[in-house]
Amino acid sequence: MAAANGPFSVSGYANHAKYQQANAQLGQPATGEQRVVFMGDSITELWPVKHPEFFASHGYIGRGIGGQVSHQMLLRFRDDVIALNPKVVVILAGTNDLAQNSGPVSLDSTAGNIYSMAELAQLHGARVILCSVLPASSFPWRQGIQPVQDIQALNQKIKNYAAEHQLAYVDYYSALVDGEGGLKVPDYTTAEDKVHPNKAGYLVMEALIRPAIVQALKTAE
Repeated sequence: MAAANGPFSVSGYANHAKYQQANAQLGQPATGEQRVVFMGDSITELWPVKHPEFFASHGYIGRGIGGQVSHQMLLRFRDDVIALNPKVVVILAGTNDLAQNSGPVSLDSTAGNIYSMAELAQLHGARVILCSVLPASSFPWRQGIQPVQDIQALNQKIKNYAAEHQLAYVDYYSALVDGEGGLKVPDYTTAEDKVHPNKAGYLVMEALIRPAIVQALKTAE
């Protein structure tokens, strides 16, 4: 597989460059700093855009990249998470795998990439919070895919893994879903989008993730 402008690059594919400068500027945590990093796709990337106060007030670090599947996140996990030496890592992944952004992939493979990120984080001393994939009845950029059942199945795998390994699990899905497996319109997204939360949706997510982070930081002390 080659890009139109040259040979295929794993670094380019994972987009290591996106946060390279920001990571360098952050450096290592100050003494007593309880660093929290959010790893994800566009849902994570847009969060500090839609509600910047949440990230700014708590000093949270967003490391989302739009369009990425879980294996791309895994490829850049060392640079964008481990190297920052966080106390807590929040992982939200899987939407773009189900949308087949990098081609068809099994639920087990997607879940496995999420598990690998969790295991790498723990190996380096970080507490892990695994998050459910958000509800979606369809993907506007990938017509024909019906993801409702696969989202539910993937979330069950993530939830089971979290329980088995005594990790925190935050269920965004149940708080945001409509009666048909989609993200509530117009409450939490638009009829044109159906995937990305609006500010109200992020506020719901914040009410769920904030206590989990507080608890994780307590256990990390």
